[in-house]
Amino acid sequence: MNIGSIIGRRQFLKSATIFGGLAALLGIVRPAAAGLKEPQRQPEHSGQGYRLTEHVKKYYETARL
Repeated sequence: MNIGSIIGRRQFLKSATIFGGLAALLGIVRPAAAGLKEPQRQPEHSGQGYRLTEHVKKYYETARL
């Protein structure tokens, strides 16, 4: 084996590890940074709350086990 090829392989593996880790880190950090947008206002509630309507009753009947 040639020493130059061993050093070349080692350097390649070091570079691949560094750039792979950097790419993984950017993949994690980037979506989190995208979530830093200004929060949207919540719509004001009408105060009616939960109501048991006919379509909800039908759903409950079909969902029973």
